[in-house]
Amino acid sequence: MESEGNSEKTLRRSKTKKGSNTIPLAGGAALLTLAVSLAITAINSRRNSKRKDLPGRNFRVNLSASEILKLADRIIAKSKEVHDAVASIPLDKVTYKNVISPLAELEAQQFPLVQSCVVPKLVSTSDKLRKASAEAEKKIDAHISSCSKREDVYRVVKAFAAKGEWMGPEARHYVNCLMRDFERNGLNLTTTKREEIQRLRAQIDEISFQYIQNLNDDSSSVLFHENELAGLPAEFLKTLEKAENGMFKVTLKSYHVLPVLELCKIGKTRRLVAMAYGNRCGKVNISVLEDLVQARHKFARLLGYSNYAEYALSLRMAMAPSKVLEFLEDISSSLSDLANKELTMLKELKKQEEGELPFGVEDLLYYVKKVEQQEFDLDLGALKQYFPVNLVLSGIFKISQDLFGLRFEEIADAEAWHSDVRVFSVFDLSSGELLGYFYLDMYTREGKYGQTCVVALQNGSAALNGARQVPMALLISQLQKDIGGISSLLRFSEVVSLLHEFGHVVQHLCNRASFARFSGLRVDPDFVEIPAKVLENWCYESFSLKLISGFHQDITKPIKDEICKSLKRWRYSFSALKLKQEVLYCLFDQIIHSAENVDIVELFKDLHPKVMLGLPMLEGTNPASCFPRCVIGYEAACYSRIWSEVFAADIFISKFRDNLLDHHVGMQFRTKVLAPGGAKDPVEILSDFLGREPSIQTFIDNKIECSL
Repeated sequence: MESEGNSEKTLRRSKTKKGSNTIPLAGGAALLTLAVSLAITAINSRRNSKRKDLPGRNFRVNLSASEILKLADRIIAKSKEVHDAVASIPLDKVTYKNVISPLAELEAQQFPLVQSCVVPKLVSTSDKLRKASAEAEKKIDAHISSCSKREDVYRVVKAFAAKGEWMGPEARHYVNCLMRDFERNGLNLTTTKREEIQRLRAQIDEISFQYIQNLNDDSSSVLFHENELAGLPAEFLKTLEKAENGMFKVTLKSYHVLPVLELCKIGKTRRLVAMAYGNRCGKVNISVLEDLVQARHKFARLLGYSNYAEYALSLRMAMAPSKVLEFLEDISSSLSDLANKELTMLKELKKQEEGELPFGVEDLLYYVKKVEQQEFDLDLGALKQYFPVNLVLSGIFKISQDLFGLRFEEIADAEAWHSDVRVFSVFDLSSGELLGYFYLDMYTREGKYGQTCVVALQNGSAALNGARQVPMALLISQLQKDIGGISSLLRFSEVVSLLHEFGHVVQHLCNRASFARFSGLRVDPDFVEIPAKVLENWCYESFSLKLISGFHQDITKPIKDEICKSLKRWRYSFSALKLKQEVLYCLFDQIIHSAENVDIVELFKDLHPKVMLGLPMLEGTNPASCFPRCVIGYEAACYSRIWSEVFAADIFISKFRDNLLDHHVGMQFRTKVLAPGGAKDPVEILSDFLGREPSIQTFIDNKIECSL
């Protein structure tokens, strides 16, 4: 790492090229200049360019419903044509050029076209377009699934792999991935076993759906008198239905349960709600989960794995269940002393408020909230006034420019699906090379996808006859639009979320993998969140917080130092106890998927006091009956969020914390961590950047240091 002050030297050395947005300034002046510069760029673009298309864009915007369906049919027809051609190659005539190259080029060509069909489902205001998009996605998914089961193509690819023709490391990795995908569908097995694999896969999908459906259909509620809900605001009580006897009905949906567990002063009420919430779908989902885990193990054994976790982790950075269990246990044991101190503080507070009643897990949220209100001078509602959306964006651009050498220019006349959508070109600050584009779709509207996320629209790759495609990304968020000419104000959580997702945009645009398979965000699932989590840290450091904040009526007044310090302390408040609670669920998920014939009810009872410092599982609850993450989406991989957080902390603390805008380190991160994408082993990537293997110790030490 270069010494402090290098980013200032870099800024002083930079020269503003004609027509560029290079800002050789720092602090509030830089933000004001950047905001004006972006506006000027937009105006100039509107004056000087009548072209609405973007050079290098293959992603298609504003297709009609019929065009979406026709494009889906063409995608499928072209894919079938290429796969048929590859399958027809005699096994003794296979070469890289006639087998691997056509498949790689097909992926690169078709990805933006597939996204052209799929994205309208997420962003269109037209119900007709969304339905056509969903129909197209279903057809394309079915076709892709059928291609991965084509034995004739597998035989040809296998013949090429066995031939041992020389290839570069990325091409060799691509061939290995093709083989792996075919064989994870059982194409190296007998027909009987292959049919059993498909039957089991369908059964797993059906059982998983049943578990989730049971939770969604649960309409349980608990009735309380008004005095039993003391501490809850009147506005919340107004949202509750009343039973015929006049009692308030608290449903077991999270938007009711969380306020009760955080704010209700009556311990008995918290306990009753927590018990009911933890016993949703009780015995029925326990039985469903047992059947599901058994089917998963059987599926994995047919494919040659010892258990389902081994199958799932073979595609992940963690690699093996034993490594995950060791990771989780090390995190938990290393934080036990700190968590004990935190728990003792909460127990003492309960004793003061409720007497000698025993402390239970149902008390955690209430007393954590109480301590945070007492300890931190944070009015998160008032804090919004310091985060007008355009200023936050300007600050994020400034950080990305200084760290990663990226220059952003808004294209005011670019074609998009809604007038709210903004489009930006992204250039290398030094060379002026166009790196890609990103669409920013910030505001909520009817029919739009309801979560904040980044969607790859076009992957950068060099597989198209040696010519690199220009990567394109879409950032979707759910902000409220400006009211009465006042710029939208962001909650602090929205600022963190926006910077996190912007990290994915940078990750996508800076990826330089040659194959579409490894480009953009198509990286190891244990690795994909690490760069974005690294960037979150800039929301908690005073220097960078001031870059992305300013009072909405006078943006030259950034957020105050004492608030910055409070936000950082708040971030680490009871973090050991909170993390141990998450580790508990991750251990459960990993154990049931890596061992057979586990009594899942007894497992939770056994794990709970061991991990949670003697706190027993709440009587009458079955957490396994209402734990959807281990059923769909994160089965045998619930640990992955903690994994990403741990190694992101190692990167930030080791490389960035002492100089938040160190351009030299930022460029190393861009070239060593972001550029390889999925083409390189993630442990190797992080070791190359850190100069050593990644470690959990930096994360642990920081937790302890920041919690003192």
